[in-house]
Amino acid sequence: MLEHEFTFTIKKILTELFGDKSNEIFEKSYLIQYLNKKTKAANRGSKSRSSFANHYAIYVLVEDYIQKGFLQSELDYSEYEGAKYTDIFQRMKELPFGSCRGDKELKKLIV
Repeated sequence: MLEHEFTFTIKKILTELFGDKSNEIFEKSYLIQYLNKKTKAANRGSKSRSSFANHYAIYVLVEDYIQKGFLQSELDYSEYEGAKYTDIFQRMKELPFGSCRGDKELKKLIV
């Protein structure tokens, strides 16, 4: 598995949240592996972080899911209606540096 400078930060966060299960979560979560791969340039200059727009898309979709109460185990995920494109797109632009990204780039991420 790819390890780089920012992998330490990801593993530290997982350890704080999940303790002894953190390594298992890191190894088995495809989403965390994807984020690990895409944060390789996290400690570099802003021009090397173009793939971070993908993080915005993931973040706002998860945020929507949580805000609608689907993080709670008693709710059935199959009842989640999804997110409205215009709301998600607007939310991405509201995030720090989100308005710096071109509309075309953001639209590619969530279509």
